[in-house]
Amino acid sequence: MELKDILSPLLKWWWLIVASTMVAAVTSGVVAFQQPPVYRATTTLMIGSAIENPNPNTMEFYLGEQLAATYADIAQRAPVREATMQALGLDWLPPYVASPIAQTQLLQISVTDTDPLRAQVVANELADQLILQTPTGRVDQTREDFINQQLDDLQEKIKETQDEIEVRQSELANLNSARQIADAQSQIAALQNKLFTLQGNYADLLGNTQGGALNALTVIEPASFPTTPVGPNRLMTIVTSAAVGFALAAAAAYLLEYLDNSIKSPEEIKKLADLPMLTGIPSIPGGEKYPSKLITLNKPRSPISESYRQLRTGIQFSTIDSPENTSVLVTSPGPTEGKSITAANLAVVIAQAGKRVLVLDADLRRPVQHRIFGLHNRAGLTNLLRDVELYRLENGLDSLIEEYAQTTEIENLMVITSGPIPPNPSELLGSAKMTQTLATLNSYFDYIVLDSPPSLLVTDSIILSIAVDGTLIVIDSSRTSKSQLKECAERLREVNATLLGVVVNRLSPKADGFYYYYNYYYYKKKADTTYGYMQDGHYVNPDRRGVRGLLAHFSFRRSRNKRVDAIGSEPSTDPLDFNERR
Repeated sequence: MELKDILSPLLKWWWLIVASTMVAAVTSGVVAFQQPPVYRATTTLMIGSAIENPNPNTMEFYLGEQLAATYADIAQRAPVREATMQALGLDWLPPYVASPIAQTQLLQISVTDTDPLRAQVVANELADQLILQTPTGRVDQTREDFINQQLDDLQEKIKETQDEIEVRQSELANLNSARQIADAQSQIAALQNKLFTLQGNYADLLGNTQGGALNALTVIEPASFPTTPVGPNRLMTIVTSAAVGFALAAAAAYLLEYLDNSIKSPEEIKKLADLPMLTGIPSIPGGEKYPSKLITLNKPRSPISESYRQLRTGIQFSTIDSPENTSVLVTSPGPTEGKSITAANLAVVIAQAGKRVLVLDADLRRPVQHRIFGLHNRAGLTNLLRDVELYRLENGLDSLIEEYAQTTEIENLMVITSGPIPPNPSELLGSAKMTQTLATLNSYFDYIVLDSPPSLLVTDSIILSIAVDGTLIVIDSSRTSKSQLKECAERLREVNATLLGVVVNRLSPKADGFYYYYNYYYYKKKADTTYGYMQDGHYVNPDRRGVRGLLAHFSFRRSRNKRVDAIGSEPSTDPLDFNERR
């Protein structure tokens, strides 16, 4: 798969992608600018006092980390929330998050609110209520005061004991008697034992206070008043929404292309049916009125008529090895794909080139050629096959043509309509009479163009394809599916039919893969009617139109040359054909 195939859905649905991206960006921008600014206040607490201990151990830090995670969970539970709301007189709390800082003994409580003052107050109160959940926070104040008093007393006694030991040790240095020295040492030892006991008592009492407890919370950084909003990030919101809109639209484009079973380009025709695309024909205006569809007669200078001349050239080169008299069957995979209109207009442009042409309406189920050319259908092909014996076909060709072939206003063009619709169309078309009739008519006309039913609905066109020199498949650019074209070509190849190529009918500017063909005829029309360098069938000096006319002139010539290269053939050398192509 090439890069252009990957990007093709994005280019085809660019308007959907751009619209979705813009709608997402504008919508998110409107919503983002309507949102009030949001502020965040954060309180930081510490677990225990290991950081103040000059010789902390690993267990203290590990236990502090575990307690921090536990208190972060407690801070978000109902007792702390309800106590905070009751303390502040609030019915609700703004959103907040309590989270431990990894590999530390620190805990953060962050409150987000549109009111910066409320965010600050709530953050500090949550910290206070969390502290009250700790063992040190629930200690009775009278007991706390008593313990503090005992600690002060012990601290004073420890100081006195230390001073007395220093005095005894200084006196010991001046003693000479062994007995005095022994007594002094005994006294010093007793004082040291006393000091050890006092220090132990002090440590035990200190463990019952917040200052010495490991399972204690302390606010080390209260929440300050936030002055800078932290959200909403309007730019990021808009960019993210636009990216999401783009991604969804791009996914929708690929999904639509995946679900779309229509034929999108000449390359797909070649891949599916192994057939060339002979030409692309834009939609013919005129509604459902059949006479107006004969555009090669009504508007022979129109760009659409030029597309039928391109088809004529393609058929001429496709049947270059065939005998001089050629029969061409026109069919389509399904109904209402424009095969009958294509057959009629093709016959007209061939007749305009000076060839004797017969249009044979072999669609014995829904015939329309008599409506297109404005002829009667009282007698036609079915009458010929039923009432005329083989010897009449061999011996009375002029009388046969005079009786069943109707003339038209186009010189060299005759039509044999279908006649009454029979109950057995397939049997009639596959009979020996039909084969002999085609052979006899072929000897009189240069070209026979047969209009046949859709090949996927009935077998009529399959049967006829064996008896003609070439078969032309007409598809609708917006209706024919890939599977229909592929199956149509396979069915015709099963009977060894000679396939000339594919005509893409009803092209429109939205047919992306065929845009070149439509664009070519569009600029041809602009050149013929706007800039005036075709008047009365002859080129005029483009300089009369100034720079604009020159640009249009060279644009048309360049497009025309590319179109000839695209179908792989050169313009016809027939003088009449050349004049018409001018």
